Amino acid sequence: MTADLPAEHRGLVIDDGISVKTLPVPQPEIGSAVIRIEAAGVLSYHREIYGGERKYSFARPAVGGVSAIGRVAAVAADATALRAGQLVYVDCTIRARDNPGAVILTAIYDGETEDSRRLMRDVWRDGYMAQYARAPLENVFALDEARLCRGLGYTVPELMYMCYLVVPFGGLRDVRLEPGETVVVCPATGGYGGAGVQVAVAMGARVVAMGRNEAELARLRAHVLRGTPNASVETVGITGDEAADAAAIRPFGPVDAVLDLSSPAAAKGSHVRAAVRNLRRGGRVSLMGRTENPMVPSVTERNISLRGKFMYERDDVLLFIKMLESGLFPRGKDFVDVKAYKLDDWKEAFDVAAEFAGIGKYVTLVL
Repeated sequence: MTADLPAEHRGLVIDDGISVKTLPVPQPEIGSAVIRIEAAGVLSYHREIYGGERKYSFARPAVGGVSAIGRVAAVAADATALRAGQLVYVDCTIRARDNPGAVILTAIYDGETEDSRRLMRDVWRDGYMAQYARAPLENVFALDEARLCRGLGYTVPELMYMCYLVVPFGGLRDVRLEPGETVVVCPATGGYGGAGVQVAVAMGARVVAMGRNEAELARLRAHVLRGTPNASVETVGITGDEAADAAAIRPFGPVDAVLDLSSPAAAKGSHVRAAVRNLRRGGRVSLMGRTENPMVPSVTERNISLRGKFMYERDDVLLFIKMLESGLFPRGKDFVDVKAYKLDDWKEAFDVAAEFAGIGKYVTLVL
């Protein structure tokens, strides 16, 4: 099962510094698969994390990276469905098999408990910015290459955009967003917020996108309508005046759901409260971001549900892939404009990703 694996490969190692190094190729232990990586996702804040500006806790040294797409190179004896050469999506959200509360994000975040920190430190510390990577079997998702690449025309780097898209999908599924409902996405002008708009449209919802950057809001709306001409998407500027922002949303209400994707920089903003003020009785809020105070006085009287959501569940990834394979998303640059870089050009990729963010924009490393 390991006969075809080379002895060494190259990966981006995060330690006191960042460098491409030659490493032993990982082997497929029980419960895992080894993937030959073709494209590895780059987040808009990877530079901040690995440069120390964002104080994320994770085990070092480690191969960097979050989710990736590649081909199955080798599997352990307990694998029953994966086959060598199969195109797969490798997800970065790893949970302990005997304790789902111990959850980590590869080479970014070692979780909230000693159990999760041990899971990363001793077992799953390496991410996927490497030529080969070992991943838990349950984190490896088969992709219908014939349908996605030959039928619908997606490239592998374009498919990597699902690294962003599946995050808000987890939040929207968690609050049971239905076709025809109205959802406020706030803020909507970043990578995850823009992805949230794109996913909500694909789910058949009416979207109200909030943001401070009026030019980016205009680009967001144009991007959605270019790829999905019949989409219902409105934009509302965030002014920082809670009452004024709530009034600006009101013409598009009543609102059924709110998706919060606030960055740490927007944690103290009032935009989520402005959106919550427009929820109908029984409305739902998915708190996926860093907002510090989403409460408004009428939450109790209107039976509003506020649900925190970290990332997504395995079933969410499976369903999202089905949506993608069903053709529910646009194609080409109406879906995503990708900038791809080789592994040795990681610094340029990180720098570009920090600026090249928002709906329909993504950066990958190709290996």
